[in-house]
Amino acid sequence: MEHAKDVANGAQTPQSSGQHTSINKPQDPMDSTKFREAAHAAVDEIINYYDTLPSRRVLSSVEPGYLRSLLPSGPPEDPEPWHEIQKDIESKIMPGLTHWQSPNFMAFFPASSTYPGMLGELYSAAFTAPAFNWLCSPAITELETVVLDWLAKLLNLPDCYLSRGEGGGVIQGSASEAVVTVMVAARERYLREKSEGLEGEAREDKIAHLRGKLVALGSEQAHSSTHKAANIAGTRYRSVPVHLEDDFALTGRGLRKTIEDCKAKGQEPFYLTVSLGTTSTCAVDCFEEIAQVAKDYPSIWIHVDAAYAGAALVCGEFQHHTAHFSAFDSFDMNMHKWLLTNFDASCLYVKRRRDLTDALSITPSYLRNTFSDSGLVTDYRDWQIPLGRRFRAMKIWFVLRTYGISGLKAHIRHHIQLGELFHSLIKSRSDLFAETEKTTFVHPSGPAGPGARSIHE
Repeated sequence: MEHAKDVANGAQTPQSSGQHTSINKPQDPMDSTKFREAAHAAVDEIINYYDTLPSRRVLSSVEPGYLRSLLPSGPPEDPEPWHEIQKDIESKIMPGLTHWQSPNFMAFFPASSTYPGMLGELYSAAFTAPAFNWLCSPAITELETVVLDWLAKLLNLPDCYLSRGEGGGVIQGSASEAVVTVMVAARERYLREKSEGLEGEAREDKIAHLRGKLVALGSEQAHSSTHKAANIAGTRYRSVPVHLEDDFALTGRGLRKTIEDCKAKGQEPFYLTVSLGTTSTCAVDCFEEIAQVAKDYPSIWIHVDAAYAGAALVCGEFQHHTAHFSAFDSFDMNMHKWLLTNFDASCLYVKRRRDLTDALSITPSYLRNTFSDSGLVTDYRDWQIPLGRRFRAMKIWFVLRTYGISGLKAHIRHHIQLGELFHSLIKSRSDLFAETEKTTFVHPSGPAGPGARSIHE
């Protein structure tokens, strides 16, 4: 209190008299030397984990809530040594893991993980930055643009998806995130087009009227992310029927009928998800037929969800699927599913990047800078819903360079061969039948009787 009075009365303090008090930086519990030791220990443990994966039980054996009883009620008051922390990985975390990288893992779709991808994640963590615009770290933005152009060419995507034109690619966290991102862009583009020429309240009234009529479409086999995205975007969702005789693919006639039914009810279809490999049956929609329907409804945004099977496009024998993609507005595939890259690495391409930025760009004064204002750089914050973003291009760059085009093709073809082998084994069973599409399988149980066994067992 006396000190405060002295300051108020103009008395000099050590700072005001030119003197400086020392402020001691707290000691870092993990300096560079300790980090080197811990990193070596962590790498050794990771390598041992992968070496022993085949012998580990795939599914965890724990009960819900198991971990809380094994951990303290709060964080430690004082620093703990790394070796104590590392011990808890094997004793507390490992029992609760399902080992997706195990060769014995047969559920869902694959989740890729490779050593080059891990190294990319390590560098990304070291260079951590929110990277919302070019100026944050130019290399983060520019490497993403370059590697996604590499990938687009590798997948045989049309030139309209390359950054040298009006399109380009951006890394999203998941295919679901990609769907909601492009659906928002589709909604805003549709409303902008339908209210063109109006101003003020007349425009607002028109948009408000249209919003209640918007409906997003996807086939009955489309991933649930499209329905979820419609909920987030505040629009209706309607599924388009598909049939066994069409291999569960969305057809042009089915799409046209659904669009006409919607319009007859006063609804406005503005968005459609088509699939290259659906989750349930790996169905491939009839892209040529859909492209023909699209000519009659140019305001409908068409998005290609190729989250899993899109990886097969690296092989020439599957690239015929992309022949009509130039008629569509966006395309997404997950490198983290089948293309040797650690989660997350969902690669979204748009034919007109302006459609994204018009919907998602908001620039307060604290985000403005000379480079962004020039229009000569890419600010990926305007291509996504979040502001900040990770340096995910690094691991993709490492994977593409480490494996090369030949290695990626060999990886996919090996899995196709395994799928064909498994197909032949299944077909040899008289008590089961299978609907197969390359590397996914559906095995309905055969009729009840001697020797029949329910696949659900």
